[in-house]
Amino acid sequence: MACSVSSGFAFQTAPTTPYRPSSLSRKAETFLPNSSSIAPKNSRSQSLLRIATTANGEKSPNEAMMRQIDQKIQNYEKKQQKYLSKLESAKAELEKFKQTKQRYLQGDQIGSDSASFSETTARSLVKSMMWRVIAGSVTFFTSLRFSGNISTALSIVGSDFFSKAATMFIGERLMNKSQAGRKSGADDVGRSLAKALLWRVFAICNTLTMSLLIAKDLSIASKIAGSDAVFKTGLMFVYERVWAKIEWGKEYLIEFSI
Repeated sequence: MACSVSSGFAFQTAPTTPYRPSSLSRKAETFLPNSSSIAPKNSRSQSLLRIATTANGEKSPNEAMMRQIDQKIQNYEKKQQKYLSKLESAKAELEKFKQTKQRYLQGDQIGSDSASFSETTARSLVKSMMWRVIAGSVTFFTSLRFSGNISTALSIVGSDFFSKAATMFIGERLMNKSQAGRKSGADDVGRSLAKALLWRVFAICNTLTMSLLIAKDLSIASKIAGSDAVFKTGLMFVYERVWAKIEWGKEYLIEFSI
């Protein structure tokens, strides 16, 4: 505040303010000393207060991310333990097979003379589906011969295609639980014949029933089922003998003595 003295009297003048040209742009004004860009003291205090509140009260995004990372670490540690356990088990199995191979190379015999084995699920499935295609073709021609109608023949074949395929697959899995008739790593003749006869008993009943329902003639249904019984029994026996010589899908049961 400036004061001026004139003729013994003191006059108080208005406070001086920096000169700002009227043409000064708004952007330039922000750099002047009295610009509003310099936050007041109470405004800075409020900002610090908000930061402290966030740090002490609310959960920040960093804390949530850290919890998620910890959870991921725990999950992968559990997976690591599981795989390490599997690895130790695999190492033990590998060692058993190496020792068994070494004994065989030294002249010992692996397992018993019967060479027991088990068929995989894939082998049973392929056997069932391939037989259904072969047997379905035979049923189609016999049905066409005795009914004289293509539509009737197709209906008979289509009605039992999937049901018989599923039933044969189940039968294969049940028969697989028995080692009877398995010698030298293959099914013997007696086992193949027994399977063909057992399956034919079921197939005759199935074919007779479906033929009767579709053709609505007992004579035609009997002829279709009877011709299938004679021809398909022999055909399935040959089919089983061929599969007995195929090694794919066999898992040999190796005996260990460690």
